[in-house]
Amino acid sequence: MKADHHANQKQGVLMLASGGLLMGTIGVFVEEARLGAMTLVFFRCLFGMLALAAYCRYKGWLSPRQFTRRTLGLALVTGVLMVTQWVAFFDSIHRTSIAVATVVFHVQPFWVVLIGAALFNERLGADRLGWIGIAFVGLVLASGVPAVGSLQGHQRYLIGIGEALGGSVLYASVTLIAKHLRDLRPHLLALTQCAVGTVCLPLIAPFFAPLELTHISAAQWGWLIGMGVLHTGLSYVLIYGALPKLTTPVIAVLLFVYPLTAIAVDALVYGRALSVAQLAGMVLIVVASLGVNLGWRLFPPMLVKTRREMPRADV
Repeated sequence: MKADHHANQKQGVLMLASGGLLMGTIGVFVEEARLGAMTLVFFRCLFGMLALAAYCRYKGWLSPRQFTRRTLGLALVTGVLMVTQWVAFFDSIHRTSIAVATVVFHVQPFWVVLIGAALFNERLGADRLGWIGIAFVGLVLASGVPAVGSLQGHQRYLIGIGEALGGSVLYASVTLIAKHLRDLRPHLLALTQCAVGTVCLPLIAPFFAPLELTHISAAQWGWLIGMGVLHTGLSYVLIYGALPKLTTPVIAVLLFVYPLTAIAVDALVYGRALSVAQLAGMVLIVVASLGVNLGWRLFPPMLVKTRREMPRADV
């Protein structure tokens, strides 16, 4: 029994690490496809929807009975948020770099904590607030803004930073809503999100399709299909399949395979290595995220004087 548990956990580690490694390469597909963010997201949704639908059908999950009116409504809301987040993130990569956009985006766990505290009156505590403060110091360093110096002439870069931050807030909102969809398989939630993008993007932005669709080369089609099948189909199957097999501490550590891979890929493929200050910022974000997720104590416990019970005087 113990051997089975160990094998199950080992399989989960390999699956989650593989999913993170795969996701860490998505920036190369974004850059090499050389298309606008909306076009990229539309095809990611289209091919991702087809890949996830095939998998869900194979598993026998593709049934309307999986949805209630409530879960379908919430899933559609997450679809709008997720698709908007993808557009913002891809455009951020175009404006900054794969590494910077990915590192800035990965402050999203702290938005989850802050939004949860604001909406559900969850208690933060001094330790959590301290870790969040450290994370945002790391964000400032990792964004590269201090190195920019004067903000004049760097509007494109700063807009990209803003898009990555905005995308992280949207993803945090999706995470919070997904907590109320525990009865819905995450694969079906992702499938719904892709369906929302496939249907809505051409309606919202019909101007982007005619200009770019007629000029897509065979190589570009390869990158687009890869984004849908590999980074939306296969990676989600690996990640969602791994999570039930692993404990929270293991998940918290392995989730950083994705941004670390993105940093390495950006440096190796495009020669865009992060500066020492940006790497230090990334380290602060990683440590702070682990501190929040694993409940590490940042400040020493307050010494509370306990009153000794005084003997009652006889009356």
